[in-house]
Amino acid sequence: MIKSDVMKARHIGIVACSAEGAALCYRTICIEGERLLGEKYAHPEVSMHTHPFNEYMKYIESEDWDGVARLMLSSAEKLARIGAEFAICPDNTIHKAFDLFIERSPIPWLHIAEEVAREAERRGFRKLGIMGTRYLMESDVYPSKLEPLGIEWEIPSEEGRKRINEIIFEELVYGKFLEESRLYLQGVIERLKDEECDAVVLGCTELPLIVDENISPLPTLDSTRILARAALKKAVEG
Repeated sequence: MIKSDVMKARHIGIVACSAEGAALCYRTICIEGERLLGEKYAHPEVSMHTHPFNEYMKYIESEDWDGVARLMLSSAEKLARIGAEFAICPDNTIHKAFDLFIERSPIPWLHIAEEVAREAERRGFRKLGIMGTRYLMESDVYPSKLEPLGIEWEIPSEEGRKRINEIIFEELVYGKFLEESRLYLQGVIERLKDEECDAVVLGCTELPLIVDENISPLPTLDSTRILARAALKKAVEG
């Protein structure tokens, strides 16, 4: 075979932020690629770039989304220079900066919340619980993509948002997955179920590492893997 489907697949650029979520996204693309490409071990070409996580956190904690946008655009420019044909970002929170740079990006992007919303619509969900960082849960990142599809949403209480944020930034981004935190997150999802949510968005890309369908009181929408699979489909199908 002179030129295989693998060689024809589009080059995926990953704009990373925190390590654990980006690693899960990368692994998903590489492991699941062979199913679409039909060759053992096959996956599209993938490149990843990330600025130091503390640089992102300086801007996030001061709510300087222009600063976050500059970092995301910088990564996209570097990925474009080495041949990436489109970009994804396996970090929900920094999508708050998406509209601040996207028109200047040298390559197109997939939007994580848009892909999750499409999957929710495909599966027939009508009201989603949204879990993630405080910045994400209190933003319009997901509502702006759910509203056009007629999908409602709910977020945890103020106390719940604070505790989930602590679990993410003090544990999950460091690869710490504590049973007490797992149980707490299960309780939050149970309360979202009581609010008539029929699924929950794991809207921090590390959350699927501690919560999954096997322990969740609600069906889960794993934003990390949904984005990775959307990127695979785009790379293979164009």
